[in-house]
Amino acid sequence: MQSILCFGDSNTWGLNPRDNSRFDDQTRWTGLLDNLLRPFGKRIIEEGLCGRTTQFHDWYRKNRCGLDAFPLLLESHSPLAGVVIMLGTNDCKTCFHASAEQIAEGVRQLVRQAKHAGVPEILVVSPIVLGHGVAQFDGEFNEDSVALSHRLKATYASVAAEEGCRFLAASDVAFPSLEDREHMNEDGHRALSEAVFRQLLLGFPLQNGYKTRYHTVHGNFPQNP
Repeated sequence: MQSILCFGDSNTWGLNPRDNSRFDDQTRWTGLLDNLLRPFGKRIIEEGLCGRTTQFHDWYRKNRCGLDAFPLLLESHSPLAGVVIMLGTNDCKTCFHASAEQIAEGVRQLVRQAKHAGVPEILVVSPIVLGHGVAQFDGEFNEDSVALSHRLKATYASVAAEEGCRFLAASDVAFPSLEDREHMNEDGHRALSEAVFRQLLLGFPLQNGYKTRYHTVHGNFPQNP
């Protein structure tokens, strides 16, 4: 059984926007993805942490810098067949004064850490956008944060192309909930799990029976883009 590490923030941890509890493993996207991948000989390792950034230190919440944590996780969970990186929402907080390009450079450094650790397949996922009015629910964001979150898709796509990684925009398939304008609801988690699943199957070398098993689960096998 090969392992794939999903490295992210509260939307990977599975925060429920209704009450800040954690969705169970049959609701959050990483758990659903694990279910989809098990028939293909792969399992998901969940490493989501609320408040995690790509590169910034949050002085109010310690141990949130992705660049600090990622090498330790890559080593402790090795060997890994792949990693999925979905970070950047927390980098949009007003206290960091970051640009979309700066946030994407943090993702680039994470990608290079994974390469240095010998991870063969890397999927970069730009996060869902923040919803208008998010500051009513989380005062660390404002409308500039919302605009910034919309710019991450393009900058992440450029980094992924330059680094030779697969890319997926979570904002193409999932949306922030009305409850807090920041976190996905159950429908968003389901849609994201299916989109990541398709990307991962495209990225891994196909073994005997993969297309047959995919067809059983999801219909026609997706073609390479």
